[in-house]
Amino acid sequence: MDYSSELNSSLSFASNSHLSNGSTSNNISSSASSEVGTSLELLSLSRLSTGLEKLLLGGDFDYSDAEIEVEGHTVGVHRCLLASQSPFFHKLFKTVSDEPVKEGKPKYSISELVPHGRIGYEAFMVILNYLYTGKIKVYPTEVSTCIDESCAHDSCGPAIDYAVQMMYACAIFEIKELEVVVQRRLLNFVDKAFVEDVVPILMVAFHCGFKQLLAHCVQRIVRSELNNVAMEKELPHEVLVDVKALCVHSKKEEEGEEQDSIAVDSVNEKRIRRIHKALDSDDVELVTLLLDESDITLDAACALHYAAAYCNPKLMNELLNLKKADINLRNSQGYTVLHVAARRKDPSIILGLLAEGASVLNTTWDGRTAVTICRRLTRPKDFNEAMKHGKETNKDRLCVDMLTREMYRNPLAGNVSMSSMMVADDLHMRLLFLENRVAMARTLFPLEARLAMQIAHADSTLEFAGLSASKGSYGNFREVDLNEIPTEQVKRLQQRLQALQKTVETGRRYFPNCSEVLDRLLEDDTLGTLLLERGTPEEQRTKKTRFMELKADVMKAFSRDMAEHKLTGFPTRSTVSSSPKGSAINNKTSSTGGFSL
Repeated sequence: MDYSSELNSSLSFASNSHLSNGSTSNNISSSASSEVGTSLELLSLSRLSTGLEKLLLGGDFDYSDAEIEVEGHTVGVHRCLLASQSPFFHKLFKTVSDEPVKEGKPKYSISELVPHGRIGYEAFMVILNYLYTGKIKVYPTEVSTCIDESCAHDSCGPAIDYAVQMMYACAIFEIKELEVVVQRRLLNFVDKAFVEDVVPILMVAFHCGFKQLLAHCVQRIVRSELNNVAMEKELPHEVLVDVKALCVHSKKEEEGEEQDSIAVDSVNEKRIRRIHKALDSDDVELVTLLLDESDITLDAACALHYAAAYCNPKLMNELLNLKKADINLRNSQGYTVLHVAARRKDPSIILGLLAEGASVLNTTWDGRTAVTICRRLTRPKDFNEAMKHGKETNKDRLCVDMLTREMYRNPLAGNVSMSSMMVADDLHMRLLFLENRVAMARTLFPLEARLAMQIAHADSTLEFAGLSASKGSYGNFREVDLNEIPTEQVKRLQQRLQALQKTVETGRRYFPNCSEVLDRLLEDDTLGTLLLERGTPEEQRTKKTRFMELKADVMKAFSRDMAEHKLTGFPTRSTVSSSPKGSAINNKTSSTGGFSL
């Protein structure tokens, strides 16, 4: 049952109770006139509600006298209406600010009005619609459901998140009648949802002072397998004390006298806590030292699980490079490291785990894969967000795409033909090929390119002069350190080449669509332009200008290199200008199969 039906049933009950208090001795004529009067009153209220809704929708009826910013959207509101419906807004608008108001309208930010939680644009508009019209709109499915088609959406992450947003709004704005309805819905979620998804419900109950809802969440966590680390990281201290007290009480009833084993567990727990604190400090050297000083291993401390959930991606990669942990290890809840990373939805961590051999086929004890976990936490609004060249892809969508492709990946799909890379015998020429293509990827697909380079450790190698060189367009291709002996120079360039090759392999494996776009952009002048004909006229002009600049830079690079070194087997400068494709790199890309992300 949705909010509107729940609220209507409550209002219907209140209305029937009110009518039952009347006298039963009314005659038929008075009853008929009463029904007519009620119908007219309902009609008048409906017309009033419709008229007020026009004010909210704006357009020709935009007479707002204040603005509230929500998730980048500026919403015009009418202070008199909000103040009359909400004690919170009455107090807010009654306070006169000493600061001058720009354009005559006071402006507010929803993040400042709601200090603890978060209220999204869609939830805020539903609340506003209720304050203006007295009606509740149906759930906006793009933010209250997940993208898993097999999910009933009665306890998935987006459904809970939307209800939590509504709860914060009702509590902060003091909308009591809605507060009761939403709280009842959250109570239903607690027993159905996974325990990790109960934590947001507990937080809103704690911050807004809903004791019944809070107690129900605490009991659910006590009965669950949620580990102590997660509870200490995610629960408020006051709630954590109550949870631990209940947990200790329940354990005393079940456990016998095993004092020796308890003492050993206590010592190990202290050592594990030290390792976790070192991870919080991003200090891998300290972690290594703590491991050497005790018999605790990374697996015993579930260090990879901890890092996947709470630490920055760079630290996670450093832990993986130690090669001292089982990447497919399960924790006490049956989650692998990839399962934990899927809940966090950080693409760099997920990609790092996949690159190191984390199995995407492993399931939790209840049969969920990492893909399922990620899909049930992703909203259609985020997953269906349009991709734009030059703009970062939505992280939720990127995580789902990477995990899904890995599920059905052809083991040979990610391989790059080394023979095609060997067409150019000169090391510098091969570097130039790869550097230019990676630079193009960084311009058009910045997030995907950054992730691929991060996995390949390309950032740790010295960049060979290419599109991003600081000297002119390309700098000096042959600039070298005079103090560097030739063998060291060759070794350095080979390391860069290997890093770029791995970047290409990673890109082709996890981002095949991006690779295809990059190939087509350099193979066909007209097609590349058509791909950029999206957005406003100004955006189109900017994209086309940048695209042509990139194309010109690539042609200059190859023309200059061929003119300087007169490599055999490559088109001459005159061929570049007369090529039907418009650039030498098109011919070269066609012969090598393309070097792209």
